[in-house]
Amino acid sequence: AYRRFYPAVDPLISWSRYLEQLHGWLERELAADWTRRVRELQDLLHKGDAVYQMMQVTGEEGVTLADYLVWQKAQLVDMVYLQQDAFDEVDVSCPLDRQRESFTLLRGLIEADYRFDGKAEAQAFFTRLTGLCKNLNYSRPDSDAFADYRRQIDDLSKPYTA
Repeated sequence: AYRRFYPAVDPLISWSRYLEQLHGWLERELAADWTRRVRELQDLLHKGDAVYQMMQVTGEEGVTLADYLVWQKAQLVDMVYLQQDAFDEVDVSCPLDRQRESFTLLRGLIEADYRFDGKAEAQAFFTRLTGLCKNLNYSRPDSDAFADYRRQIDDLSKPYTA
């Protein structure tokens, strides 16, 4: 509860333990490199947790901007992809096509080479981005709101990428 997460779900270990057994199906049904990409996001979550542990000791001032971005990106993955809202009629479940689209969007946001002047600017960006992505998760894919949130996400990212 201290970390604001349901105690039974730890984002570092809550991923499927059957990734290898499902490898063929995932590669065939989702994308040819799906399991590799999942492992990369798992690795990002672990790196983000390591940065978080450093910040617990040193504060944000004790980590570099690059490390801070790793933590922010890991938080983004957790908050907009791993967490769902069981009380929202759209976000309560995620059909396979939407899961693939969300994963692809998130990967693009994670892989982007962002340029920030400092941690405050990065924090403001990722706070806004997280809100937009969560609102996207609550929107039906065929709605005007969905299209608007996608546009806002793209517009927000442009000034900060190389």
